[in-house]
Amino acid sequence: MASTSKGRVLLAYSGGLDTSCILAWLIEQGYEVIAFMADVGQEEDFEAARKKALAVGAKKFYLHDLKREFVTELIYPAMQANCIYEVSCTVSFLRRDRHHGMQNVYLLGTSLALADTEGCDYVSHGCTGKGNDQVRFELAFYGLRPDIKVIAPWRMPGTIPVQQTTAKPWSTDENLFHISYEAGILEDPNVTPPHDMWQLTTSPEAAPAEPERLSIEFKAGPPNQKTFTDPVEIFWVLNALARKHGVGRINIVENRFIGVKSHLSCAAAHMDIEGLTLDRNVRALRDQFVTIEFSRILYNGTFFSPEREFITSAIPASQRTGNVIIEGRYSEEGLYDEAQSSMDELGGFEPTDTSGFIQIQSIRIKKWAQSNIRKGQGGVRAKDVYGSRA
Repeated sequence: MASTSKGRVLLAYSGGLDTSCILAWLIEQGYEVIAFMADVGQEEDFEAARKKALAVGAKKFYLHDLKREFVTELIYPAMQANCIYEVSCTVSFLRRDRHHGMQNVYLLGTSLALADTEGCDYVSHGCTGKGNDQVRFELAFYGLRPDIKVIAPWRMPGTIPVQQTTAKPWSTDENLFHISYEAGILEDPNVTPPHDMWQLTTSPEAAPAEPERLSIEFKAGPPNQKTFTDPVEIFWVLNALARKHGVGRINIVENRFIGVKSHLSCAAAHMDIEGLTLDRNVRALRDQFVTIEFSRILYNGTFFSPEREFITSAIPASQRTGNVIIEGRYSEEGLYDEAQSSMDELGGFEPTDTSGFIQIQSIRIKKWAQSNIRKGQGGVRAKDVYGSRA
């Protein structure tokens, strides 16, 4: 370790192999590292993660419980807008950070507030150079702090050699609303996911034959269940029922924002009631514009942007057991490139190129953020970043 510190880094930490290696690497490069984790409903041993971070050499470790904010500030608006990416990927863009799942965008505001408190000069993440999440992280950072410096080790040639093992031939991203599996053996889009991969849902074959009936009230969009009133509690109850009955499994090929196709599997009432409560033309306009654009905003990671504020301001006005599971697919068209999509090999893709892609995408977002700061409308707390500016 260098004798003089290069500065403080706030690292979005997972407790896993990737970010533990990045933590050690940052320390070796001469940085002081503050490790930060968010609880957004994943099944995680947070105490073990804390001990590991401090043992590796983090100066401090922070864990913030963001489940309630995740539900009320992100999931509920996405439900109200019926957000679906490319027809079949139901709000899976609300994943947490790639190395531990995609941390929801609320985490990014919270992490920057912590970076300010701890006097951090940099932020860092463990997202790969091929995925969407590096873009989501960095565009969100720039939308709140246009001058923030980002360290992205996976885009630096030859920094940290970490290989996937046959003991875990796929990666898993989980939060309160979603779990996804990708990479490894799943990079072949015609591979049927093995039964032991699915962590949160019972297989349809093993699900109960008898249905369970429940009543959910929706009030101005969000669920307003009479027995369970807390937003997080509602999700825990519904998740338990869905897990028991094998609800929510999908198997898809999606188009990443950076242009690479990806194969993944995901496990994730509101839409039906709208037939009774929404005017025909209001619903049509919402579905043709708000649904599509808000889905794209969430998927691409441009949440902290002028278009998101415009879109979410329109959402309130629009709020007055059988499963079919795809097991695999195959095509000779050639648009899906397993080697290029792989997280285990470059396949002709240069992760360093993504830095330029992110910088170009962030130009207008940085200018927007700088304008907000000049007008005294900057800030990274919840009251500063949600809703719309006057």
